[in-house]
Amino acid sequence: MKKSLLLAALLLTAACSRPDPAALYGEAKAAFAAEDYVTARTSLLAALDASGASGAGGADRAMLLLLARAQLRLGDGDGAKATLAQLESAGGKTAEAARMLAEAAVLRGQPEEALDLLGADADPEAWRLRAAAHTALEDSAAALDAMRKGLAAGGNYALLHDYAVYLMAAQDYAGAQGALAKMRVLGPAHLDTLMLGGDLAANQDQFDAARRAYLAAKTKFPARSEPLLALASLAEMQGKLDEAIALVEQAATIAPRSGQVEALRVQFAAQQGDWEKVRMMLTGQESTLEPRSANGMAYAEALLRLGHAEQARAMFAKALSLSPQNPFARLMLAEAELQTGDAASALRTIQPLSGSVMADARALELASKAARGAGDPSAASLAARLHSPQLKVNQTLIAAGEAATIRGDWRAAIAAYRQLPGYEGDAEVLKRLALAASKAGLHAEAIGYADKALALAPRNADMPHIAGLVRLEAGQNADQARSLLAQALQLDPSNRLFRADLGRAGGGAN
Repeated sequence: MKKSLLLAALLLTAACSRPDPAALYGEAKAAFAAEDYVTARTSLLAALDASGASGAGGADRAMLLLLARAQLRLGDGDGAKATLAQLESAGGKTAEAARMLAEAAVLRGQPEEALDLLGADADPEAWRLRAAAHTALEDSAAALDAMRKGLAAGGNYALLHDYAVYLMAAQDYAGAQGALAKMRVLGPAHLDTLMLGGDLAANQDQFDAARRAYLAAKTKFPARSEPLLALASLAEMQGKLDEAIALVEQAATIAPRSGQVEALRVQFAAQQGDWEKVRMMLTGQESTLEPRSANGMAYAEALLRLGHAEQARAMFAKALSLSPQNPFARLMLAEAELQTGDAASALRTIQPLSGSVMADARALELASKAARGAGDPSAASLAARLHSPQLKVNQTLIAAGEAATIRGDWRAAIAAYRQLPGYEGDAEVLKRLALAASKAGLHAEAIGYADKALALAPRNADMPHIAGLVRLEAGQNADQARSLLAQALQLDPSNRLFRADLGRAGGGAN
C-alpha cells in the first residue's frame, strides 16, 4: 500500500514538473509581440518539445508558424526552412507559408529560388520579397520597381520599412521621411519605426533627435541590442568614446555573439590606439576580412603600428585598388610604403591627396617626408605649403563649406568652396560644388562642375557618380545619367549609394 502511494506521488510530481506547452506558447506569443525574437524562439522550441511536436494538431501548427516567423526575424533562413517543412507536413501549406519559404531562400543566399517560389503572387508582401531577391541579385532597378508595385498594391509595414531604407541609402531623406510617416501610422511603437527615425536623423547630423529616438527604442525594447549599438555609434560620432564603449558592453550582455558588437569593439580599440587588442580580436579572421571594411582597415593599421609594414602595405593596396577614391586607404598605403622604405611609391600614392587644394596637414606632411626620402624636387614646395598661412585659410573654408552642407545652406557652401584658390582644377572641390549647385536648383552649373570633375579624375568612381546624379536630379539626359551611374558602380561595385542611385535612374544590374 505504501509503495503504491509512493509511486502515485512520484507520478504526480513528474506530471506537475513537466513543461506546459500551452504556457510556453503563451510566453512565446508575448515575447514575439514585444519583438524579443530570441526568447520567442526558445519558448517555442521548448513548447514543441513538450507537446511532442507531433504536427497532428492545430496548436502545433500555430506554434510552428510562429517559430518560423521568429526565425525569419532573426535571419535564420536554414532554421525557418526546416520549420516550414514541418509545418507543411502538418497540413500548414498556405500562401503565407510559401512567402515565408521565399524569404528563407533569400536569407540562405538563394534569390533565384525565392523568385520561383513567389511565382505570380501579387500580395504586397510578395513584392517586398521580390525586391529583397533583386537586391541580393544586385539589380537595384528591379528591386525599386518591385517595392513600388507592392506599395501600389496596398503596401504593408515591412515593405514601407524596406522602401525607406532604400531611399535613405540613396540619400533621398525627404522620401524616406515620407515612408517613415506612414510607418508611424501602422506601427508607431515598433522597434523599426523608432530606429529608422533615429537613423534618418543621424544621417542628417541631427544628433539630439537621433539620440531621443534611440533612447525611446532602448526603453521600450530592453531585450534588443540594436538601440544600445546605435547609441554607442552616436556617442562615438560626438567624441564621447568612454560612453560609447560602456554602451557596447551593455549590448554585449544581450547579444554576445553579435558581429556588430565585435565590429564596434574593434573600432573603439583602434581609436584608443590599442593595436595589440585590435590584432588579437581579429586574428583568425584574416582570410575573410573585406579589405575596405572597418575591421579590414583596423587590422591593417594594427599590423602597421605593430611593425608589420609589408603585410599592412599589401592589405591597404588591395583596399585602394577596390576603391581608388577612398582617402583613408590612400593615406595609410602611403604611410605603409614609406615605412617599408619605398618613398617613391609613397609619394605617387599620396599625390592625389597632397596635390589637392583640399589637402590637410597630415597629407602634406606625409608627402613632404616621402619627397625628401625619394630625393624628389617637390619636397621644398610641399614643405612650404605645409607651413604656409594659406593652409589654415583653406581648412577654414573647407570647414565652412561642410558646415553649410550639413545645414542645407547650398549657396553658402558654393560660396565657401569657390573661395579656395585653384578650385577650378580640383576634382574633389568641383564634385562638392556640383552637389551643392544641384541641391540649390542650379542644374546647368551643377552639370558643368560635375563634367569638369569627371574630366580631371575619370577613374575616381565619385566623379561619374556625381555627373550622373546631377543629370538625374535635373531630369535631363536620362540615358546619359544611367550610363554614368553604371560606370560609377563598375568602378566601385559594393557602393550602396551608387547602386541605389542607379536603381532610381532605372538602371539594372551590371
